[in-house]
Amino acid sequence: MADGLAAVIRVLLVDDHQVVRRGLRTFLEVQDDIEVVGEAADGIEGVARAEELRPDVVLMDVKMPGTSGIEALRTLREAQNPARVLVVTSFTEQRTVVPALRAGAAGYVYKDIDPDALAAAIRSVHAGHVLLQPEVAQALLSQEETGGGAGRGTALTEREREVLALIADGRSNREIARHLVLSEKTVKTHVSNILMKLDLADRTQAALWAVRHGVTG
Repeated sequence: MADGLAAVIRVLLVDDHQVVRRGLRTFLEVQDDIEVVGEAADGIEGVARAEELRPDVVLMDVKMPGTSGIEALRTLREAQNPARVLVVTSFTEQRTVVPALRAGAAGYVYKDIDPDALAAAIRSVHAGHVLLQPEVAQALLSQEETGGGAGRGTALTEREREVLALIADGRSNREIARHLVLSEKTVKTHVSNILMKLDLADRTQAALWAVRHGVTG
């Protein structure tokens, strides 16, 4: 049981290997602030369970039979499911990392991650942060070097860059409004403009863009 100071983080496990799900459940169930609320063996079942259970965080594999984790991510985003998705996979290739993050993943870690680090990662993405292991960050940097997307940042106003830095810090619109002494409606407008100017789909992608380009508070 949690100590009452913080809400328990409800987690859904989506992986086609039962032994992986069992191992994750065994470890996570000893965490005071994390509760495994369900499991799924593929992307379709993962989406259905996420819609049914409304977890806070989904641990999602990428390569699964049938519907992949990336397709499931896109479906969850289209359904506006609020769960934060942390990809936990053994696939390290850039061609897998980048699409997963573009599809809406809030973090990407490898299955050999230390158990305590995984628990910390769950807490981090639940708090609104973007979580990448160093190797994943390097893959993104390599992608950016060949993609030439940095120039779009020059279209942002100074205020938009301030808002973007706070998004990268995991702040909500309400927190950003309070920090910058603005109304929430004004912050929402700034966020919309940032996403439009940078050609990004959501706040997670905006946070990743900010980290890649050094836009931090």
